[in-house]
Amino acid sequence: MATSSQQALSAERLVSALEARGACDAMMIERARKVARESGQALPSVLLQLGLVSETLMTGAYADLTGFPALSSDILTSCRAPVLAERLAAGFLRSVRALPLPPDGNTLPVAMADPLDGFVVDAIGLVTGLTVRPLAALPGDLEAAMERLYPDATDVGDEGETAANRDEPLEEDADRLKDLASEAPVIRLVNQIIFRAVETRASDIHFEPQEDRLCVRYRYDGVLHEVDSQPASLTAALVSRVKIMARLDIAERRLPQDGRIKLAVRGHEVDFRVSTVPALYGETVVLRVLDRGSVRFDFARLGLSSEVTRLFRAALEQPNGIVLVTGPTGSGKTTTLYTGLASLDIGARKVMTIEDPVEYQIAGINQVQIRPQIGLTFASLLRAILRQDPDVIMVGEIRDLETAQIAAQAALTGHLVLSTLHTNSAAAAVTRLRDMGLEDYLQTAVLRGVLAQRLVRRLCPSCRVPAPLEPEQAVALGLDQAAGATLYRASGCPECRHTGYRGRLAIVEFLSPSPAVMRLILARADHAAIERQAVAEGMVTLYQAGLAAACAGETTVEEVVRIVRAEGG
Repeated sequence: MATSSQQALSAERLVSALEARGACDAMMIERARKVARESGQALPSVLLQLGLVSETLMTGAYADLTGFPALSSDILTSCRAPVLAERLAAGFLRSVRALPLPPDGNTLPVAMADPLDGFVVDAIGLVTGLTVRPLAALPGDLEAAMERLYPDATDVGDEGETAANRDEPLEEDADRLKDLASEAPVIRLVNQIIFRAVETRASDIHFEPQEDRLCVRYRYDGVLHEVDSQPASLTAALVSRVKIMARLDIAERRLPQDGRIKLAVRGHEVDFRVSTVPALYGETVVLRVLDRGSVRFDFARLGLSSEVTRLFRAALEQPNGIVLVTGPTGSGKTTTLYTGLASLDIGARKVMTIEDPVEYQIAGINQVQIRPQIGLTFASLLRAILRQDPDVIMVGEIRDLETAQIAAQAALTGHLVLSTLHTNSAAAAVTRLRDMGLEDYLQTAVLRGVLAQRLVRRLCPSCRVPAPLEPEQAVALGLDQAAGATLYRASGCPECRHTGYRGRLAIVEFLSPSPAVMRLILARADHAAIERQAVAEGMVTLYQAGLAAACAGETTVEEVVRIVRAEGG
């Protein structure tokens, strides 16, 4: 390894690069130096362990110092076989956290957690006879690739037999599964997969067993990306490890199970919702990442326009009634409701929620999770909560007539009720409640507003490319008044994982129950007639809101059409 003086020099260069990026300040650095002196650890390691700097920022700083872009996870995932395995021992590469990539002529690219480690660069160059090009890579990505390409001979199994070369299926008894899940390499691999998902801001982790492998996919901005592949023989061990972490029954593989994991990742708490479902080649597992540290309940951050925010907040300030947020699964309805709750004067109003499950905890709000298996349903809890004298009640979802009727009665008796529905538009919420059996006169008496929303991917500001709008395109999109305006299209860069998009924003429409709209509801008009009246009164539809976001350079027209038009919104 590098000498202590070399390590100190590279650490100082790294600190300067981090400060130049605005990733840390003098107080943070001094705190880390003190811990490093007391513990004898390297300064970069202390910065990561204390959560003062993320792996992404650290890798970016290393990339700045090497002069080469940081490697994306896609490049490491594309490596299917070890490079120069006959010359470079797996044990050495593991210990120095370096992964050789296919040579480019006389140059050997090497992915490294610390590309400033001159000793490693010189050693690999000496052994291979090639010129080494050190490239920065996320430690999580690097370790996952190492686990796949250089599995330890003692990873899983006994009597000298490895999971990689064992042909027969794993034993199906619970004790065996528990033993496999307790192996250090399995624990390390699962932690790497989970930590990397949090580090790269994935919203979901999917473990999908297939006939010949275990596929691992992350969902970024609503789109799935394959990030890793493990031998099929490791499926039972990895799935059992996740189930143990979620306190699920590892012996039960015939029925779906749901659980929760709480972990400290890079210095802050992260919750994971876990779901397992039996499939053809084993149990599929999905972890929903609920990173409370990255969530900000702010209307502007969601992407809501100032006018919609004004209307929504005005509805929330009403002393009674029902306010609904609608949209398909995964459209951010619950986050919008949380943002609305966070904007209330909680000190002067008692707020209670009924959720399935409780995703984020908000100080000052009483949150209850339903448990249908013991009779705690939305309807039964809503009845009980009414006796608690709340001012505001949030019901996670109105799923049936019983819940809808109790919510309406609560609104009539002086409570403000917030809830969600699965509909394609704001106007369709009226017909959905009607289909459930809720009388039209009740809807007109209690409805205070309906917000419908979708999430579209936000253009990466670092690589978006201007695309002038041609007159014929403007007419086709209904933007003839904007002919000659400039839109943007997705390009792709390392910061957005070469997708062209980074993050998501909400596009919304808000239906205000005006007297004319109320008359249409009482006349049992369909959602199209209600929507036409609302538009005539000034409502901006989802599609129009999406086009406005595209004209503002926040997303693309293609993304708006994909999300809104494809769903009939």
